[in-house]
Amino acid sequence: MADEKNSSFTEREALFYHETIRPGKIEIIASKPMTTQRDLSLAYSPGVAVPVQAIADDPANAAKYTARSNLVAVISNGTAILGMGNLGALASKPVMEGKAVLFKRFADVDSIDIELDTEDPDAFIEAVALMEPSFGGINLEDIKAPECFIIEQALRERMNIPIMHDDQHGTAIIAAAGLINAAYLTGRDLKDVKMVVNGAGASALACTALIKSVGVPHENVIVCDRSGPIYPGRDGVDQWKSAHAVPTEARSLEEALEGADIFLGLSAAGALKPEWVAKMADQPIIFAMANPTPEIMPDEAKAVRPDAIVATGRSDFPNQVNNVLGFPFIFRGALDVRATAINEEMKVAAARAIAELARERVPEEVAAAYGMNHQFGREYIIPAPFDPRLMERVSCAVAKAAMDSGVALDPIEDFEEYTLRLRSRLNPTTAALTRVYEDAKANPKRMVFAEAEEDVALRAAIQYRDFGYGTPILVGRTDKVLQKLKELQVDDPENFEIANSANYEGIEPMVDFLYKRLQRRGYTERDVRRMVNQERNVFAALLVALDKGDAMITGLTRTFSQTAREVAKVLDPKADATLFGVHMVLGKNHTTFLADTVINERPSAEQLAHIAKETAAVARRMGHEPRVAFMSYSTFGNPSGQWLGNIRDAVALLDADDSVNFEYEGEMAPDAALNDKVMALYPFSRLSGPANVLIMPGLQSANLSAKLLRELSGDAVIGPMLIGGEKPVQIAPMTSIAPDVLTLAVLAAAGVVG
Repeated sequence: MADEKNSSFTEREALFYHETIRPGKIEIIASKPMTTQRDLSLAYSPGVAVPVQAIADDPANAAKYTARSNLVAVISNGTAILGMGNLGALASKPVMEGKAVLFKRFADVDSIDIELDTEDPDAFIEAVALMEPSFGGINLEDIKAPECFIIEQALRERMNIPIMHDDQHGTAIIAAAGLINAAYLTGRDLKDVKMVVNGAGASALACTALIKSVGVPHENVIVCDRSGPIYPGRDGVDQWKSAHAVPTEARSLEEALEGADIFLGLSAAGALKPEWVAKMADQPIIFAMANPTPEIMPDEAKAVRPDAIVATGRSDFPNQVNNVLGFPFIFRGALDVRATAINEEMKVAAARAIAELARERVPEEVAAAYGMNHQFGREYIIPAPFDPRLMERVSCAVAKAAMDSGVALDPIEDFEEYTLRLRSRLNPTTAALTRVYEDAKANPKRMVFAEAEEDVALRAAIQYRDFGYGTPILVGRTDKVLQKLKELQVDDPENFEIANSANYEGIEPMVDFLYKRLQRRGYTERDVRRMVNQERNVFAALLVALDKGDAMITGLTRTFSQTAREVAKVLDPKADATLFGVHMVLGKNHTTFLADTVINERPSAEQLAHIAKETAAVARRMGHEPRVAFMSYSTFGNPSGQWLGNIRDAVALLDADDSVNFEYEGEMAPDAALNDKVMALYPFSRLSGPANVLIMPGLQSANLSAKLLRELSGDAVIGPMLIGGEKPVQIAPMTSIAPDVLTLAVLAAAGVVG
């Protein structure tokens, strides 16, 4: 099931998202050096002939010398796109690209989308089967029934790699996991439950089959389609439906539900009436998974049966049946043992692993990093999609099941080592950022966009509202902002709050507030009034200072230093705090935090120690155990110099501080802090691994380093993120695009920075 929270956005915004930066959502990058002529000779001719011959001699070598063992094809013909129906192969491409991105994001599985322009099952089967040498697995998607059954079965018989139609089996695995836990919570044994399934399409029948595999007897399940219960001898029943026919006197869904323990729906909105729920057994289990509107809303079900456990496909209700909990990790485990299929044993193992994970107490470090305060119970029978433990638990379970069932060509010998490899595949920051966005939705804030006449700022503000993070307050000339909102095809521009200093009703309290702050700094009341009326950063900061807004984002029309000076006229750092900036550098498998990169030119020892502690706290909130290195041109005094005293004193201050609960070391050159081989030359170092928090000795080196990394590294860079202000204010780089501005706004709104 897709994440179907009712986020609203204009068609223009959706198109802009898919168009901006570069068209689409995926790209291919080289995983080997491609710089020199020698690199190219090894990559192609003549060097490529060596692995070609090795693979010809032994096909298993393809897993060693090519990307095939980590490559999945996401394939569709567009005959059943999301809830939109048959719109054709080309129209399905944005969805298939999105699925490919999810494979990479959640399980580091490389994925290519392929759209086949045919509705002929035989042609589709032939096209996919011929591509077996290219891929380690095939994920079928958005193919209508009954063709999807024919296609999947034929490909499984013909191909020697994992094949899965996620619309069927992905939904089935997550639903089965939730059902296992719901039965556990209500004291039921699966072999004794009575279940009614409403819907007889691909997903519904796959769910029914898998739930029978985990323990519900065939004779205890009544499957209903549009004509009612499916029983032996009923007219108009195809071979796939008839496989689930059982004798029953019921001739309607309402009759079938009398005394039923479980309702499982993959049908249509409103198909389950509250009065029918009332006839179900005690503590009924209701999985209403119609997309995007369930068969019954959870509040409607609980109004008649407060003892019910309810799951849906939506993220705005508890117990979301979300395929992303399954398919990335199922393929991860299957690929890692070179499985020749995804069989029933592997699907059952995945379902049980997901169910067991939901029952476990969330470790404190995971709860702190990802905001997962859930406890197993009626409102939490399925793990959160961004639980970082899913990767290792589900992938390991699937890999073991593949080995036990005899479909693994490359069995894992050391599962402890395999678990460590799985953990290292993903950067935990990505999951933590997901949690930050969820936190912002749960606690919406009023965000002041100081430069709302700028397209970039306005796009970010529109997304901030439409994605549910809070209320944007748009600072600018009213007519100009409204005109731009209309140009961006916003349906309701009049519903945006625009704050125009030319006619703002609360201007006098602003002038009074600022004059009291600045009168002894040489500013007259006339100077202050002019600033309030003409300087948008001052006006915006006053909105926050006087609690008309909760936080502020700016920076697009002024240099960072000029913007910071304007904001500082209104807002101060927190008491006993140092204001500073952090750049967060995100690589594939690592995140590094650099501080202070924007404010303090020559920080004192006390400031450096404070910056280290606060940046370590940010790293923890982003899912990392901090390892702090104080940067220098010198490593432990070699070479010596006159600018080392404040760094050594900062380390001494941390030594004397009993509250410090992270690793730190210094002074260190970058290679001594980041390179394992150089670190080995200093066995006395207190760092257990490469540093991920770099405390810079001064503004010149810090700002240069941050900007060089942004321009040259190829890694994503977020920031600078301002830390230590009395109010959350973020200053985006002038070259930011709308997603950059939105990210900083959400980080401020969620209280991660500011």
